[in-house]
Amino acid sequence: MTGAGGATTRWWWVRHAPVPGHLGRLYGAMDVDCDTSDSQAFRVLAARLPEHAVWVTSPLKRTAQTMAAIADAAGSALPDPIVANDLAEQDFGLWQGLKWGDMEAADPEAYRAFWTDPTRSAPPGGESFADLIARTGEAIERLTAEHAGRDIVSIGHGGTVRAAVAVALRLDPAAAMAVVVDNLSLTRLDHVAADLLGGHGGVWRVECVNVPALDS
Repeated sequence: MTGAGGATTRWWWVRHAPVPGHLGRLYGAMDVDCDTSDSQAFRVLAARLPEHAVWVTSPLKRTAQTMAAIADAAGSALPDPIVANDLAEQDFGLWQGLKWGDMEAADPEAYRAFWTDPTRSAPPGGESFADLIARTGEAIERLTAEHAGRDIVSIGHGGTVRAAVAVALRLDPAAAMAVVVDNLSLTRLDHVAADLLGGHGGVWRVECVNVPALDS
């Protein structure tokens, strides 16, 4: 699809299915399984997503598992995805797999330092949310250029979808943390190459954020 004077590239972001057994823990860049048993939710998602799209996953298996469940619900094979390493979830370093209380007990000084600026501070051995926004933005820019005018379905993570919204709306990291991204929700962000806002191209249009697959 093209807008007046330029291609529109449509990003369809889906957060992966829920990860069981990690309530209250930061699993971040850990490679954990997800629960794809909600067949009705996957049928709804499969019906909403476009045909003939470019598919993208992160290197973490929960995104591949979610994509496979969408394909099963659609009853047809999907193309091999682009595996984008720079769209992995935020790396929480030494804090991955821990609860907040465990982090504080393990290293009170690092814990206090982190909370002085939690979106720009990196956990020990990890990366900050600001870092995540930066690398997600670079990946989006690259893939948008490579697949201009296409539909791109990206099976992502809570952090990367939130970062994508931050890129589209030019939010600072603290403001971006107000964006809610639930499991199996759909977020649609369109990159308009030209002729929006009085002829200024290369801008984003937000179609929807955190639309649930099923009404609660």
